[in-house]
Amino acid sequence: MNALGRTSALALLISITILALDGTVNTTLFVQMGAKALLCCPALPKTKAILIAWEIAPRGQPPCRISYRVDTKEINETNCTDKRITWAFTPDQYLDILINTVALGHDGLYSCEILTLQGNFLKSHDLHVLVPPAVTLLPGENRTAVCEAIAGKPAAQIFWTPDGNHVTKQESHSNGTVTVRSTYPWEQNNVSAVFCFVSHPTGNQTLSMELNQGITSMLHSLLTILYVKLSLLGIILLILGFVFFQKRNYFRI
Repeated sequence: MNALGRTSALALLISITILALDGTVNTTLFVQMGAKALLCCPALPKTKAILIAWEIAPRGQPPCRISYRVDTKEINETNCTDKRITWAFTPDQYLDILINTVALGHDGLYSCEILTLQGNFLKSHDLHVLVPPAVTLLPGENRTAVCEAIAGKPAAQIFWTPDGNHVTKQESHSNGTVTVRSTYPWEQNNVSAVFCFVSHPTGNQTLSMELNQGITSMLHSLLTILYVKLSLLGIILLILGFVFFQKRNYFRI
């Protein structure tokens, strides 16, 4: 396998292939955003091919068609503007196409059809782009801990240790990503720390937090405010004392 093949194989996290009754090969691919993806045509001897056509249909966008005529070596493109989608090499060597940097907009259906004298052969790839979420764990209001998996695709799952009566909500975004927010109350005095476990196809993460962090932070803020107020009071008293003594010396004179 060449370097391109190894890179693309690493990019494809999950690949599910189904052979239909009519000989059509359907493949479901899950690729992480930012990786490379190599999409292949049906495995046929190139000498039998007359025309190779790629139909690219990103979800929610107009389709694009790339075709290659073997006898004249002519390439035609219709409504194709994404420069990140190219032939893997040249059509006379390889019929596959390459997505150099997978983005959310590449989510969709990619079909390669080969026309031969013996019939037509089709292979379709249902490409799903995976987006890793940004994960945070912070103190919340009213003695709670809040764990967030921000803008992931698909939606992440959040679990807590120790298990408790947590509340989890999802917020869907226009680009297809989902933010998951889970709030964990910690009224129990015997619990000193919590662990937030975020499960996602791009990788799992575990964050922990000591439950007295919120109280310590609040006490620190209160002490800071008190210190500032006492400092201002001391300055005011110093000024008043100076004015008092100045007036006293004036009346003596």
